[in-house]
Amino acid sequence: MIVQGQNATSATADVPRRNWAGNVRYAARAFHRPTSTDELRRLVAGSTRIRAVGSGHSFNRFGDTDGDLVTLAGLPQAVDVDHERGQVTVSGAMRYGDVARQLHTQGYALANLASLPHISVAGAVATATHGSGQTHGNLASAVAGLELVTADGDLLRVDRDADGDTFAGMVVGLGALGLVTRVTLDVVPAFELRQYVSLDLDREALDEALGSAYSVSVFTDWRTPRLREVWRKQVADQPPPPADWLGTTAADAPRHPVLGMPPENCTPQLGEPGPWHERLPHFKLGFTPSSGDELQSEYHVARTAAADALAALDDVAHLIAPVLLVCELRTVAADELWLSPNHQRDSFVVHFTWIDDTAAVLPVVAAVEERLAPFVPRPHWGKVFVTDPAELATRYPRYADFAAQLTHLDPTGKFRTDLLDRYFPR
Repeated sequence: MIVQGQNATSATADVPRRNWAGNVRYAARAFHRPTSTDELRRLVAGSTRIRAVGSGHSFNRFGDTDGDLVTLAGLPQAVDVDHERGQVTVSGAMRYGDVARQLHTQGYALANLASLPHISVAGAVATATHGSGQTHGNLASAVAGLELVTADGDLLRVDRDADGDTFAGMVVGLGALGLVTRVTLDVVPAFELRQYVSLDLDREALDEALGSAYSVSVFTDWRTPRLREVWRKQVADQPPPPADWLGTTAADAPRHPVLGMPPENCTPQLGEPGPWHERLPHFKLGFTPSSGDELQSEYHVARTAAADALAALDDVAHLIAPVLLVCELRTVAADELWLSPNHQRDSFVVHFTWIDDTAAVLPVVAAVEERLAPFVPRPHWGKVFVTDPAELATRYPRYADFAAQLTHLDPTGKFRTDLLDRYFPR
């Protein structure tokens, strides 16, 4: 996470000015950590170019700027539950793991979480980050309201019920519409899950496996036709899977998705029951999941295209495997958010965690995108991708509407970056 530098608005701190993975060094002329919304509003109003950084868990330069870079982690934190509406309003800079812990003590839960609990709410929502489960939408689909500081320093509040279609165009906003200070999320009653890991799944059983539990992730290394691991997070009162479930073998010890990494960093497995927020993520909040020495790419295709998309990638498996740490397969339910990769399409998601070697990885990313092209893939906005801007625009029915809204809310381009200009030219 980026904190302030020498020209900051409050006390300085010596922290690296890079993203979590270290592949992006921020180009900002100044780094800021305001401690109040009023201070943030003055900062935005007086800046010509400004962006917010959350947990830094983005692998491209959508969030970079040559102007002012600001972390909102210094703003007061809040987790305010509205019991009547079944919602919670939280500070945008808070980590999902911290929000979840406080929610759970009040008897509530979020319907889903991403694999990392360390990511900030506002940043994850802005890029449509997600967990897994074919009946669950991405994290942005749970958003019922936003509060953000707009380009002129005003405080704007938008609500799903009151603002309808306009709101659907603002939730996955790529940080381009304003700096999000508070987010209102739908909640459900707290619940318990058990996590089981099964080994060596036949690809023919993938579809059944993905629909077999509350949340399912499948891991592979593209070195063999079979799928290495299935992580099933099932409701605690359901019976455990048989040892030979779908022809697999039950893991007899905890696992880490990346071979050779310590499983102690991962959430409890082997069917041990526990609260939702300690099972839905793959990693514990108290541990750094890895050193960050990696790159990531991710593509969303139609849920019905899962088998065909994987078969298409078989042709480049020999390119993928040498630069791959692990590949994760997941599902996400459709939504109506304009820039969501799951817009009006139940999705099958192929996520690649690559080695930390941009020169070696980019040609493979291009080859993956070429093989997936017939399936109209939508890349995760916060990952590494090379999709042509004109082509990407055709994959989102509301792409032009978002571009118009961007111009309306930020006419001078205060929140723009070079990469934003490439994909949403003025």
